[in-house]
Amino acid sequence: MPPPSPPPGALTKPNKPYFFYGHRKPTQSRPTVRGGLFSNRQTVNPENFRRRTAAHEPFDLQKWDPDDEANRKPPYGKDPSEKFFSLAKNLSPIARYIVDAFRKHKQWSPQLVQELNRLRRVTPTLVTEVLKFPDVDPRVSSKFFHWAGKQKGYKHDFACYNAYAYFLNRSNHFREADQLPELMHMQGKPPTEKQFEILIRMHADSNRGLRVHYVYEKMKKFGVKPRVFLYNRIMDALVKTNHLDLAMSVYRDFKEEGLSEENVTYMILIKGLCKAGRLDEMFDLVDRMRKNLCKPDVFAYTAMVKVLVSEGNLNGCLTVWEEMKKDGVEPDSMAYSTLIMALCEGKFVDKGYELFKEMKGRNCLIDRAIYGSLIEAYVVDGKVGSACDLLKDLINSGYRADLAIYNSLIKGLCNSKLVDRAYKLFQAAIREDLQPDFNTVNPILICYAELKKLHDFCKLLEQMEKLGFSINESLLDFFSCVVETNDGVATALEVFEFLKIRNYINVPIYNILMDALFKNGDEKKALLLFHELKDADLAPDSSTLCIAISCYIKIGDVREACNTYNTIKEMSSVPSLDAYYALVKGLSDIGEVDAAMVLVRDCLAHVTGGPMEFKYALTIIHVCKSNDARKVIEVVGEMAEQGCTPSSITCTAVVYGMCKHGSIEEARNVFLSMRESKFITEADVIVYDEFLVDHMKETTADLVLSGIKFFGLESKLKAKGVVINR
Repeated sequence: MPPPSPPPGALTKPNKPYFFYGHRKPTQSRPTVRGGLFSNRQTVNPENFRRRTAAHEPFDLQKWDPDDEANRKPPYGKDPSEKFFSLAKNLSPIARYIVDAFRKHKQWSPQLVQELNRLRRVTPTLVTEVLKFPDVDPRVSSKFFHWAGKQKGYKHDFACYNAYAYFLNRSNHFREADQLPELMHMQGKPPTEKQFEILIRMHADSNRGLRVHYVYEKMKKFGVKPRVFLYNRIMDALVKTNHLDLAMSVYRDFKEEGLSEENVTYMILIKGLCKAGRLDEMFDLVDRMRKNLCKPDVFAYTAMVKVLVSEGNLNGCLTVWEEMKKDGVEPDSMAYSTLIMALCEGKFVDKGYELFKEMKGRNCLIDRAIYGSLIEAYVVDGKVGSACDLLKDLINSGYRADLAIYNSLIKGLCNSKLVDRAYKLFQAAIREDLQPDFNTVNPILICYAELKKLHDFCKLLEQMEKLGFSINESLLDFFSCVVETNDGVATALEVFEFLKIRNYINVPIYNILMDALFKNGDEKKALLLFHELKDADLAPDSSTLCIAISCYIKIGDVREACNTYNTIKEMSSVPSLDAYYALVKGLSDIGEVDAAMVLVRDCLAHVTGGPMEFKYALTIIHVCKSNDARKVIEVVGEMAEQGCTPSSITCTAVVYGMCKHGSIEEARNVFLSMRESKFITEADVIVYDEFLVDHMKETTADLVLSGIKFFGLESKLKAKGVVINR
């Protein structure tokens, strides 16, 4: 019968909390029982730590979207404790109690030690289990390891030390892990080869070659002799981290120990010598391998070739290839393809073709990538006929050419002005259900433009539109490529005039042409395009206006450049760096000191990474407050050392700073020093002296006018008939 329920209002005895839930009551002699989570912790409801599965509609695969945020949930939700207990449930109960104490206290403290002292005893197995737990503060786990070692009747075993080494490496304290052998020796557990192997493997996996050698030297100090396997691991780590000389010194120790090399031993050192280009030593090692072990096979030679290819040593590749033939080793398809593709990339296409014919003669399987490499190399070498023959051979061998092969051949035919054959290849690519891209059609478009076949050019544009190309983007890319070729600007203008009739024009195309004309020195033609753009009812953007500013400054029309700058500001846009620099330079050349310095500040306030000369201009203005020409000259000298040659902007900054904070005499001393350093000429000194005097007069007049307005004398002067125009 079930026990009778207590009467209403009766006092019930509260359940005494203990460490663990279980199916039987724990006692002092049996604290470990079968159970779940902790009972004396604040987080006691196990349901809170289970994965929350919200009620939803039945799953429908047709509506499932893998990119939906709802389908990309973190593995343990948002609560960090949920992740902690999900990991801790795999621990034994006492280990769970310890790691939860770590989680609760978060640092080593007397309160944490007091909780640990409640345990009757600590075993090495328990310490190992705690050290393997990942979600713990490394400092606390390290303190726990040393605390356990001080308990009465306790000694660490090898599993504890190994777990501690893994723990230190996991928390990126690998230097402390390297001191573990000394700790083991002090505590009466001399380290064995296993402990050193763990350290070597951890350093090798993290590419710490010098640390591997450090542990190896420590092995010798402790008198531990590595096995052949461990020697191989040490040498491989040193070779991979480019410490070949240290690897060879380890190999000498290997030989002094009287150990016999394995195939892996030889190949590690051979690949390291190939990477370093020390082929003579490599061949000596190959001879030793033949005598002591076996002849290198095709896989060994292929590995040597791959290493030499990665280092760009093609002559070494061919030398190894000849050595392979002397050994009577027949290369396989992988060896052939590795060398042929490397020779094609290194512009040894004729040698690569010889190996290709040799490969065909031996009936080896030829990959399409080999054909592609040879075709591309022949196109680069200007031998388009040979490349086309290889395409026929490719098709006769049962392969389908990919888009990269078609693109290479079309580009080669267009470079040879065989645009009709290139167009036929383009049609063949469409028939093969390939999706041509801009790299496919751009050589044909350029060739049509250079040969003045503009009607064919427009027909190709119409076909591109049917294939799904964006004509506006394609034309932008086309004009960007054309203006970079020889006589490309003239060709681009011809095509542009032809396309205007068919309304294939937009503002970005105007920008490309204007920029190309400006760089080519035809500023007036660029401005004609600018005015034509405005007359065509197309709204110029900020890029157009920035190019126009540079053009106006180049032809000396500073006023129109300033008007264009004001238009950009009205559009709430920011001019480009080139436009800012050109406008400041133009204003500095005509003596507009205040306007130039205002633009300098505006540029540095709105543009990231402004010109270095602008930053030095503000520095010069600040230094002028000392009214000391020597300090200004030091700043100018620093500019020259930084590769920033002083120009009219620098001189304008001197004029502005000295007129506002200094004196005319100190400014003249600066200009004289700049002339002696050959930064400016004698004529420049005269011009800047005039600017200095005029700007000083303007500054003085402004100060006088400000004083009159401040003291209220303006009305009295007007009463006396004095007119103030400023």
